[in-house]
Amino acid sequence: MPFREYRTWYRVSGDLSGGRPPLVVLHGGPGSTHDYLLPLCALSDAGQPVIHYDQLGNGGSTHLPEKGADFWTVRLFLDELDNLLAGLGVADDYLLFGHSWGGMLGAAHAATRPRGLRGLIIANSPASMLTWREEMVRLRATLPSEVQETLARHEAAGTTGTRAYFDAMRVFFDRYVCLVNPWPREYQASFMEMHNNPTVYYTMNGPTEFHVIGTLRDWSVVELLPSIGVPTLIISGRHDEATPETVRPFQDLIPDSRWEILENSSHLPHLEEPDRFQEVLLAYLASVQGPHPGTRASDAATGS
Repeated sequence: MPFREYRTWYRVSGDLSGGRPPLVVLHGGPGSTHDYLLPLCALSDAGQPVIHYDQLGNGGSTHLPEKGADFWTVRLFLDELDNLLAGLGVADDYLLFGHSWGGMLGAAHAATRPRGLRGLIIANSPASMLTWREEMVRLRATLPSEVQETLARHEAAGTTGTRAYFDAMRVFFDRYVCLVNPWPREYQASFMEMHNNPTVYYTMNGPTEFHVIGTLRDWSVVELLPSIGVPTLIISGRHDEATPETVRPFQDLIPDSRWEILENSSHLPHLEEPDRFQEVLLAYLASVQGPHPGTRASDAATGS
């Protein structure tokens, strides 16, 4: 899809003309890809159309490695989302699912009270990067001392691209990002895409989840949350790098919100507890738009 002089890649699962608002999926990063969120396509089997897309700079969308920090802004990605909604003809009736950075982006979009937004799902997202950085310090301190020393040494030397640094970082990821071992194929695909093309992630975030030195280091959506006017589902994992301290403002400040913590998950509950995750999502979707055809709630309502 054209966006300014660039292109946004997208895919649709399910029928956009079936009478249900599509669920538009905002991936994390910033600078990741849609791949690790592909399991959400299963919702289309229950009658829920799903739209995935790769945000500009990564995946199937236009890559722009020459662009600097003044180009990669929150406003750029909000404009890209508006362009996608308009281009697909769904701006008058849609739902948003945002994971991690995508949840913050979705909250910023929802706070403008777009007329077609029916509901918002914020999954595994911090509300403030300042709080996120503080919590990363705390979580990092739980790692073995030799791992902490390796991380600090390579960050100081600027050698975060080495195998030794990756191996130390993997200890953190296996505790707080993905509890499934080996990593699921979808997650590996997004991880390697971002590794091979880190422009957006390095510019806006920094070299790792817990070494945030990019342009988003102080970004927050906290002050926007009271303006969100749609029913909002908040999801996090019990062992999530998005700790309760980082997530809590969403529940405290969004007027119509509900928070579900998945007990056996970290940052990727859709991969770690897929059945429970889908159950939570379908229940939320039924609450905002009625039961999906073929679900137990629908069958009960019709006496099937």
